[in-house]
Amino acid sequence: MAQGSIRRVVIAGGGTAGWVAACALTHQFRDMLEVTLVESEQIGTVGVGESTIPTIRTFHRLLGIDEREFMSSVAASFKLSISFENWLRPGHNYFHPFGLTGLGTWAAEFHHFWLDSRRRGLTSELGDFCLETVASRVDRFALPNHQGDGAQQWSTRWANQAMSPDRLEVNYAYHFDAGLYAAYMRERAERQGLTRIEGRIRQVRQHPESGFVEALELDNGTVVEGDLFIDCTGARAVLSEQTLGTGYEDWNQWLPSNRAVALQTEAQGPAVPYTRAIAHEAGWHWKIALQHRIGCGIVFSDAHMSDDEATARLLAENPARALRDPWIIPFRTGRRRKAWNKNVIALGLASGFIEPLESTSIHLTLSGVARLLKLFPDDGIDESMVQRYNDISRAEMEHVRDFIILHYHLNQRDEPLWQQVRNMTLPADLAHRIQMFRDRAHASQGEDELFRLDSWTHCMLGQGVVPKAHHPLARTLADADLKRLFDGIRQPIDRAVAAMPTHQQFLDSYCKAPPSAWELMYERARKHASVTGRIAGVGGGLAR
Repeated sequence: MAQGSIRRVVIAGGGTAGWVAACALTHQFRDMLEVTLVESEQIGTVGVGESTIPTIRTFHRLLGIDEREFMSSVAASFKLSISFENWLRPGHNYFHPFGLTGLGTWAAEFHHFWLDSRRRGLTSELGDFCLETVASRVDRFALPNHQGDGAQQWSTRWANQAMSPDRLEVNYAYHFDAGLYAAYMRERAERQGLTRIEGRIRQVRQHPESGFVEALELDNGTVVEGDLFIDCTGARAVLSEQTLGTGYEDWNQWLPSNRAVALQTEAQGPAVPYTRAIAHEAGWHWKIALQHRIGCGIVFSDAHMSDDEATARLLAENPARALRDPWIIPFRTGRRRKAWNKNVIALGLASGFIEPLESTSIHLTLSGVARLLKLFPDDGIDESMVQRYNDISRAEMEHVRDFIILHYHLNQRDEPLWQQVRNMTLPADLAHRIQMFRDRAHASQGEDELFRLDSWTHCMLGQGVVPKAHHPLARTLADADLKRLFDGIRQPIDRAVAAMPTHQQFLDSYCKAPPSAWELMYERARKHASVTGRIAGVGGGLAR
C-alpha cells in the first residue's frame, strides 16, 4: 500500500479522543514522529463523558500518569461497580462489580458452588462474595496500604487464609469531568512536543490515484500535510466517512435507544463509588457522582418518548441546582465498517458508538490507540496490519454490543419498548451464551474479550436467568466444607469493608480537587452552553 516512512501524524479533532491519541503518540514516539492536532474552539463538545472501566488504569500507567495528580486535576471519584436499578422489573436492583467473586476451581467457577448452596437452602447473594459489591453497598472505598494525609488505614492482612494474596487488590475505575480530562491530556501532549493548530477543516486533499489523504486545508488557508491521519471528528467522521465513504453498520435493530438529554447539577451529598443506571419505561437514566457535581441524563428511544417528556422527567428526578440547561443528544448505535481505511484511522465517535450503559466508549478509544501503537506502520502501511486492526476492532465492538443487548433483552417489564427488545431476534453468539447459562450456568469468556466471566455471571443472574443445572463438582462438597469455604471468603471481605473510610472521606484525603478545577469546569460548562457545535457523545462515552 503506502510506501515510505510514516513521520507526520495529523489528528483531526480534539475532545477526549483526539487528546488521548495525542498524549499517547507523543509519549511513545517523542523522537520519531511529528504529531499535529487540528481542532476548532468553535466546534463544541458535549462534555459528558464521565464514567470509565478499570482498563483506563493500565493505559494511564503506560503513559506514566500519576493517579493522585490526575484525579485531583479532573475532579475524579472512584468507581467500583454499576448499580442496575429496575432493569429486570421495577423495584429490582443488582450490582455489576469490577472485582473477582469468590474462589472457584479450574473446572468449576465459584458461582456453581453458590448455586448449589441455594439448592441446599443456604441464603446469600452472589455479591456477598465480591469486595467491590460489598463496599459499593455502603459507599466505602480505600486502596491497600494507603496511609497518607489522614485517611483511615486499611489493613490488607487478612486473618483468614482462604483469600489468597493475589485477590487482595481493589479493582476500580474513575468518574471524571470529560472537559477537564481532555484539558489534562492536552497539557501533557503539548509538553511532550505536540503542535496544536486552531481551525476548521474546509477541504480534505487526497492523492489522485490511491485516494490516500495527503493534507487538511483549513478555513483560514492553512494546509496541514501528513503521512497518517487520525479521525477524531466525532459522528461526522469528516475523513473516514465524508471523504473516504467507509460506510456504517447500524445496530438499531438490537439497541433502539437513539437519543439522550443530559444535565449537570450541583452535588447534594457525598459521592458514591458506583454509576447508577436506572431503567424507565422508554430507556434508562444515568447518575454519576464526581467530586464537585453530578452528571445525569436520560437515554431513550424517540419512538417511545419525546424530547420534552425526557427533559421533564430528567428535571423532575434531579431537582438540585443545574449548572447549565439540559441539552438533547441524538446518536446512532453502530460501527464504521472499517476503523482503518487507507491512511486514516477513526477513533472515538468517528469509529462508531455503543450507548453508554456499561461505560465502554472511553475504553474503546483507549483500546484503539493502544492497538495503533502496537501495529504502528513505521515504514509504510501494509494491508495485513490494516486487516488485523480492523478485525480486532470489529470483534471488540461486537462483544461490547452483545453485552449491552443482554441487559435490554433479559427483562420482565411490561412497557412497549421492553416487550420489543425481549422478543427480538438476538445475534447468534449472544443467543448461544444466554442458552449455555440457562442450561448449565456456563458463562464463557473469549481470550481477548473485555468483559470477564464474572461480569457475564452477575449480569445474567441479575437479569433473571435461572440456570436449570450447574457443575456437578459443586455437589461434592459436604455442607460443613461449603459453609467453611463461604465463611472464609465472606468474613474477611466484611472485615475489610468495615475498616474502610467512606468513599468521600478517602477522596478528600487522597485526591481532593482544588478550587481551580471547579472554576475551570464551570467555565467550560458556560462555554459549552453558548457554542452551537456538533453532537458528539453521551453518558459514559466521549465528547469526541
